[in-house]
Amino acid sequence: MTLLDIRLLTVQEYHRMAEIGIFDEDERVELLAGQIVKMAAKGTAHGAAVKRTEKLLENSLGNRVLVRLQDPVRLNDYSEPEPDIAVVVPDPLYYEDHHPTPSEVYLIIEVADTTLRTDLGIKANLYAQSGIADYWVLDVNNRQLHVFREPSQEGYLSQVIRADDGSICPLQFPDISFAVRDMLRPLVSI
Repeated sequence: MTLLDIRLLTVQEYHRMAEIGIFDEDERVELLAGQIVKMAAKGTAHGAAVKRTEKLLENSLGNRVLVRLQDPVRLNDYSEPEPDIAVVVPDPLYYEDHHPTPSEVYLIIEVADTTLRTDLGIKANLYAQSGIADYWVLDVNNRQLHVFREPSQEGYLSQVIRADDGSICPLQFPDISFAVRDMLRPLVSI
């Protein structure tokens, strides 16, 4: 059995493909490990969790950070994912001249309703190998937060899971604490 010799695309080639119109206007794709990957459709629970989390971050961190939603982050020459939330170093040009790179990222958050395996697997590995120090996956279905820290080339050396009654501090902002439940749909008592 022989393996296929796959040619990986670079970020520059990926950008060029977009510029010349290879992708449809509404087509949602991202470049992961040199391969173009279709992004999952966003459900209502996903969108609401992204918005709740964005507001928490902005209200707590204010001008200390720039919160970007579903915008590219350039990890390396072969990966440019579009995380649900990227908390990055403020830039006076709002990253008009480049996408944030790992040294400009404080925190990446993926919100998972249908993408949990991908977010905990390939994306976690890509973020770890790129040196993203703080990576969270908000699992809206199981009401928990996966927190990945201590990146290495083999993946994250630390992973903890916080239940919806737990709390978390962003690694770079230990003075700020969030309740996991505040990122999730409120529970209604009957």
